[in-house]
Amino acid sequence: MSGCVWGAAPPPPLLLEALGRLWEVQAPLGSGSSASVYRVRCCGDPRAPPGAVKEFVAPPARPGPARRPAARPAAAADCAEYGFRKERAALEHLRGHRNIVTLYGVFTNHYSANGPSRCLLLELLDISVSELLLHSSNQGCSMWMIQHCARDVLEALAFLHHKGYVHADLKPRNILWSAEEECFKLIDFGLSFKEGNQDVKYIQTDGYRAPEAELQNCLAQAGLQSETECTSAVDLWSLGIVLLEMFSGMKLKHTVQSQEWKANSSAIIDRIFASEGVVNSAIPAYHLRDLIKSMLHCDQGKRASAEKALCSPFFSIPFAPHIEDLVMLPTPVLRLLNVLSDASLQSEEEYEDILEDIREECQKYGPVVSLLIPKENPGKGQVFVEYANAGDSKAAQKMLTGKIFDGKGEDADLCPVTGSSPWIPSAGCGSVERGSLETPWSRRILSLTVCLQLDRKRL
Repeated sequence: MSGCVWGAAPPPPLLLEALGRLWEVQAPLGSGSSASVYRVRCCGDPRAPPGAVKEFVAPPARPGPARRPAARPAAAADCAEYGFRKERAALEHLRGHRNIVTLYGVFTNHYSANGPSRCLLLELLDISVSELLLHSSNQGCSMWMIQHCARDVLEALAFLHHKGYVHADLKPRNILWSAEEECFKLIDFGLSFKEGNQDVKYIQTDGYRAPEAELQNCLAQAGLQSETECTSAVDLWSLGIVLLEMFSGMKLKHTVQSQEWKANSSAIIDRIFASEGVVNSAIPAYHLRDLIKSMLHCDQGKRASAEKALCSPFFSIPFAPHIEDLVMLPTPVLRLLNVLSDASLQSEEEYEDILEDIREECQKYGPVVSLLIPKENPGKGQVFVEYANAGDSKAAQKMLTGKIFDGKGEDADLCPVTGSSPWIPSAGCGSVERGSLETPWSRRILSLTVCLQLDRKRL
């Protein structure tokens, strides 16, 4: 689940008992109509990764006349229980895919203010595409970022569609970055359903709703039933809009609801890609444009499937990340600059003392998995600290930047990690510690961080 706030959550409990362990509730992450989400950390095990608890709670009664107080709380409780069972079933059935949020387990919170409540314990994810769009307002995301997001989400959709599921609420807020696995993941399966067995009348969010879902919602409000069923194609429509927003840097809710869009959406897409105000327009992006168009056919029968979309030529282009991408996407690895002098590197005794001091300082912000100070280039004299999770590395970055160490002001930034097993021993890199395990520091990390530093100097 996300670290982003998507609503005003009630005050969280201090502790939760789940899966035979005690969990400290660190902060509310947000709340919806029937659930609240909290960031939690396992007590007594500092190396355990933090998690997210989604607690399903009955919404409070709204002020107003003529309500049946005895019946409404029961109906609201039934709604919360149904939401819990529905999302649990979907996540258990879809468990194991790297682009879908991981469900660790389920439990009942017996100490909730409104009585026992059902909870999901989920992996804690990082920045959402919604937040990335805020950072890139009116300029658009890089082609690398768009390609990375598109491929990851399509992989998730191909998997869940193959399993017979429709997500039914795809939007930027429900696509989150995983720093540990370096990929985007789908969250929030509260509106999902098995294709051919839609059990919710109203699906998708304004601005990302497919035409057939829009028609179905309108007819449902009038008490009528649509003759057209919503299928997995609604997810492709939503993703098409998300990718178009990532390219343009603009929210397109009003655009896609306009009569001009309904009359000729293809022309509007062409205009967006030709716009001089879009930074990405300088990059040949015809393959991305055609991919988006294939997802935005008004006729759901002509819309590309997730598997077909993955075969787009767009995914064969080797885009490189921008500096901003490497800075915005959190990783568990922190790089410290301006800490050691050349003299410190040449004196073995002084080097070991500094190593110990840095380790002691960095452990104040979370468990340190390994620590590296290369004695040779690339990365000579820089300090690379690997934390157990990205949350700790972000906290350390905030606290260590500008801190005076050995008479020098530190500069800290997050370091890009690559690949599913990114740590590779680098010859001549000096002392590294990881207990009895082979220490896996990546050559590519070193080269990327050096490039990042040089590019910043140019700027």
